[in-house]
Amino acid sequence: MSFSLPDFRRKWSCRGYMSTGAAMVTAALGLTLLLGDPAEARKYAAPLDIFGIAAPRPRATVHSAKIPLPKPRPEEAPKASEEAPPEADGKPSSDKPSPNKPAEAAPPPEKQLSACRLALTEEIAIAPSIPDIRGPGACGGEDLVRLEAIVLPDKRKVAVKPAAVLRCTMASAIADWVRKDMVPLATSLGSTISDLDNFDSFECRGRNRVVGAMLSEHGKANALDVRAIKLANGQSIGLTDRTLSRDVRERVLHSVCARFSTVLGPGSDWYHEDHIHLDLAQRRNDYRICQWNVWDPLPQVAPLLPAERPEEAPPREVAAKPENKPETNKPEAKDGADDEAAEKSPAPRQKPADKPSRPATKKRR
Repeated sequence: MSFSLPDFRRKWSCRGYMSTGAAMVTAALGLTLLLGDPAEARKYAAPLDIFGIAAPRPRATVHSAKIPLPKPRPEEAPKASEEAPPEADGKPSSDKPSPNKPAEAAPPPEKQLSACRLALTEEIAIAPSIPDIRGPGACGGEDLVRLEAIVLPDKRKVAVKPAAVLRCTMASAIADWVRKDMVPLATSLGSTISDLDNFDSFECRGRNRVVGAMLSEHGKANALDVRAIKLANGQSIGLTDRTLSRDVRERVLHSVCARFSTVLGPGSDWYHEDHIHLDLAQRRNDYRICQWNVWDPLPQVAPLLPAERPEEAPPREVAAKPENKPETNKPEAKDGADDEAAEKSPAPRQKPADKPSRPATKKRR
C-alpha cells in the first residue's frame, strides 16, 4: 500500500487547524492592544498558556499616597477639655437619647409679649398674665390678664372686686377710663376712688345667657359689667341708681360711650337694668352701640293716693245722659223730665228676705 504526499494532503488536510491557530493569535494581540495598562493585562493569562506553564508576570509597584498632616494648634486657641467624653466612660451622651429611654419632648418656644402687654406695666395696673383659654364653642382667647387693681397717677390703687379676667386690650381700656375719667369725677365729689364693682367679666356663655344664642363678648374675655364705683368716703356711685344726681350719671355715660364700642344699660333691654355692660367688640366700619337711658331721679315725696271709699257710704247718684238734661230756659220741663227718667229707670231687684239689703260699693285696686 503506497501513500503519496498529494494523497495525504487531500485526505488529511491541516488547513483547518492552521486557521484556528491564526485566529487565536489575532485575538491575543487584540486583547493586548485594548488592555494597554499592565495592571489590567495582568488580570488575564496569555491566550496560549493553556496549562499555566508560562512564566509569571511581575506585579506592578504600589506607590504609597502622601497624606497631609494637620497644622499645629495656635497658641491663642482655648485649651481642650481634659475631661473624657461621656462615651469613654460607657455612659450615653445627654445630647443623644438612650435606646432604652424615650426621647423627651423639646420645650415649646417662649411666647413673645404683645405690645399691649409691654405697655400695661405695674405703674398702670396690677394685671398678671394668665395662660390662654381654649373653651368649647370658641370660648376664651389669647393674651389674657387678671385685672386685680388699677394704679392711679398718685400711686394709689383702685381694687377691682372681684378680679376680672380680660383680654389685655380690654383691661388697658378699663384702666385708662378709671385713671383719666373717673378720677376727676370723684375729685369733683370731694373724694377719691377706692373700689370698682365688677359684676361679671369672663364667662363662657351666649348673649344674655340665652341657650343657643350668639357667643357673648363675655365668652371672649372682651367685656366687663360694672354696677358701681365706690369712693374712699363711703359714697357709692351707682351707675343705674336713680337717686344719684342725673348730671353725675350723664358724665359717666359720655365717658364710656367715647371709649368703648358697646355700652348697654337701662333702656336697652331688661337684662341691663341694674348694671352697665362695656366691651370692645369689632364691627364693620367701627360701628358703635350706646344704649343707656339716664332716667330722671325719683320724686322725694310720693304722691298721696285717695282713701278707699267706705262700705257704709251711700251709693253714688248716676248722672243723667246729656240728651235727657233739661234746658235752663225751660224750668217747667224739669219735673216732667224727672218723671220720665224715673219711669225709664229699672226697678231695684229685691233680695231674699233672709239677707238684709246692702248698698253697692266699688273698691279701688
